[in-house]
Amino acid sequence: MDTPVVDLASRVEMMDRRQAERRRLLRWMLVGTATLPLIGCGGASDATAPASALEAADVTESAGACAVIREEMAGPYPADGSNTYAGSIINVLNQPGIVRSDIRSSFNGGTAVATGVPLSIRLQLLNAGAGCASLAGYAIYIWHCDREGRYSLYSSALAGQNYLRGLQETDADGMLAFTTIFPACQPGSMPHVHLEIYPSLVQAASGSNRIKTSHFTFPRAPLQQIYAASGYQASVANLAQLGDSSGSIGPASSLQTARLTGNAADGYVATLRIAING
Repeated sequence: MDTPVVDLASRVEMMDRRQAERRRLLRWMLVGTATLPLIGCGGASDATAPASALEAADVTESAGACAVIREEMAGPYPADGSNTYAGSIINVLNQPGIVRSDIRSSFNGGTAVATGVPLSIRLQLLNAGAGCASLAGYAIYIWHCDREGRYSLYSSALAGQNYLRGLQETDADGMLAFTTIFPACQPGSMPHVHLEIYPSLVQAASGSNRIKTSHFTFPRAPLQQIYAASGYQASVANLAQLGDSSGSIGPASSLQTARLTGNAADGYVATLRIAING
């Protein structure tokens, strides 16, 4: 078989295309967010990133400086087959329709739709044990409460509904995104999103196959503005009661605090890079 000849001009063009794609992916993670930290993943700043942040991110990834996100309890409402409600095992992971990006509506027979301040969640999964390489083909399941603080499938009013739950596979760059609404601030804890990480979509059919359980929260500064929106009245009081403490779930680590940008009218974008030992 003949080997195709690639001249110098073609090679330069290929390199330019790769570099452009690299910048595009970095911008995806950095749009409207702060400069990526030089050590670790996560971070809570909501300042706009300067152009130099792209080069800083390149250096950070090359250095392989990222730390593993902390293991956490799944809490009482995972719906991953690990617990029961009203005497029945609840496992939303084996239901048709769970693999999706927009998690605001119920599926597989459910009709309820969660309303609230729009939120886009953008995650990137990295391998802390291999120089922060992107982890492609893994699966991330997320779930969180609605603006009233209720969890689908477990609240008596939502027993037949399964909104604000979704599963996706990471792409070639370890990335995925969910469209949802901003969760309520429940009594005693900062607003948060739970997550489970699986080696693949196939293995994500049961919580017993998860390789990491954690959660992330948000910077506190914008929360008062967010909770001024209709339907979040209880969150205003719950946030005020936390005072300076973070409660049972709070921003204990930058690794578990998503960057948050946007506004209540147009919605918010939460961005987080998550490292595990892949």
